[in-house]
Amino acid sequence: MPFAPFSPFIAPLSSRPLLRLKEIRAIEAVEVPLADPPLMERAGAAIARSVIAHVPPGGLVCILCGPGNNGGDGFVAARRLLALGRRAVVIGCFDATRMEGEAAAARAAFLSAGGTVLPGPEALDERPAAIVDALFGIGLARPIGEPYASWIGWGSRQTAFKLAVDVPSGLDADTGRCTGPCFEANATLTFLADKPGLHTLDGPDRAGVVMVDALGVDASRHDLGRGRLLGLDAFAGHLRPRRKNTHKGSFGHVLVVGGAPRMSGAAFLAGHAALATGAGKVTLCALDPNILSFSPVHPELMVGNAIPERGVDVLVVGPGLGASAEARAQLARLLPSSLPLVLDADGLNRLAVDAELQESLRSRSIPAILTPHPMEAARLLGTEVAAVQRDRIAAAQELAQRYRAHVVLKGCGSVVADPDGAWAINPTGNPGMASAGMGDVLSGLLGALLAQGWPVPLAARFGPFLHGAAADRLVAEGIGPIGLTASETVSAARRLLNEWSVRV
Repeated sequence: MPFAPFSPFIAPLSSRPLLRLKEIRAIEAVEVPLADPPLMERAGAAIARSVIAHVPPGGLVCILCGPGNNGGDGFVAARRLLALGRRAVVIGCFDATRMEGEAAAARAAFLSAGGTVLPGPEALDERPAAIVDALFGIGLARPIGEPYASWIGWGSRQTAFKLAVDVPSGLDADTGRCTGPCFEANATLTFLADKPGLHTLDGPDRAGVVMVDALGVDASRHDLGRGRLLGLDAFAGHLRPRRKNTHKGSFGHVLVVGGAPRMSGAAFLAGHAALATGAGKVTLCALDPNILSFSPVHPELMVGNAIPERGVDVLVVGPGLGASAEARAQLARLLPSSLPLVLDADGLNRLAVDAELQESLRSRSIPAILTPHPMEAARLLGTEVAAVQRDRIAAAQELAQRYRAHVVLKGCGSVVADPDGAWAINPTGNPGMASAGMGDVLSGLLGALLAQGWPVPLAARFGPFLHGAAADRLVAEGIGPIGLTASETVSAARRLLNEWSVRV
């Protein structure tokens, strides 16, 4: 039976730190010598508890153990399961002399308790009810070879409950990149603190539901770095009901600049999103001279070809902007503005090839929000998409520092980076968002938040969080992910924003 312990739509309520390998190792260096009982015993006990919570009694638990400390955690879990009357076997064909310290002691204790170590999955007499991946942990820096690669392939194909220990074997804990064969789990039990690689790039497909067990260690006593996994609690201070004594001017005027010939739909999507998520007034300045003077679908949008001289509070530049000389001229005019700015799509593409525009962006009094997808990020960095995807966090941080801007690097597990080095990963969203116009909606949504007074760094985080949660809500209601459209996410975002503003 597939593992599905949670509702299909639960917006994460709590944010939490994300620690990279070097930060985890620093904590271990302090905590391991002091821990009583040892951290390996605590980890093994946590694995056993998770298995018991998800596997009925009587089912066979198969634990894949490697030669290091991750394997040691697996041996402890297997011993504890046996002690609780559960059926558990270990698969591990390595030379026992390769195991050292606590890991070797854990193997010996399992064997002394009557445990069995099999040389491979082919030695099993029955299908397991659960498979635990305790092969390799967070420190693996090379592709996995045989026989472990074959075991990973076998385990990933099974219909059993599949639990990864700390990280799925083969997944880079810092970047979310599969270094070769990679275990595909239903759930991952990670220790001490959460890891960024579980939430971006390949991580969500491989890790499944992520559960964190601190093993009794108070990580807050250590330097936790600058990374966070976003949750709704991070935005509670700005999610509140509106006062009755307001008017449209209370919620700001968003100017969307784009809509070149044959690309006006992008600008209309951005404008509609801004209106639906709370902007008091939205004007669309289109580069297409033949554009309709109003939107038949959303007549509330003010449409024209001229930039208003006054009264604008926020700029959204780029949706359908095109690559014309006029597009460049509009960018050159608007970048020096002291107004909050969201720069997307063709605005980013023009920026990537124009040193003068780049300097104008860096010189702004209020840092802009840039929303590149990986290809646009690669252009802005002068590199290849593959280089961006190899380390999405590093790429977003470099963009933020190079352009002195807040950056939303879109994709699976969008990364938000600030010019001061802080960063976050957004856990909301689904494959239905891989469709045209989603970026335009995000730009308009960000513009609306800024117009309503959200601080720029917070808006850069809440925008993708809300947009992804809206798409998740729709999928939970049976709309998508296949065929989900950008315009559908607008109304869902409005619903969520109103719900959260009342309840949070």
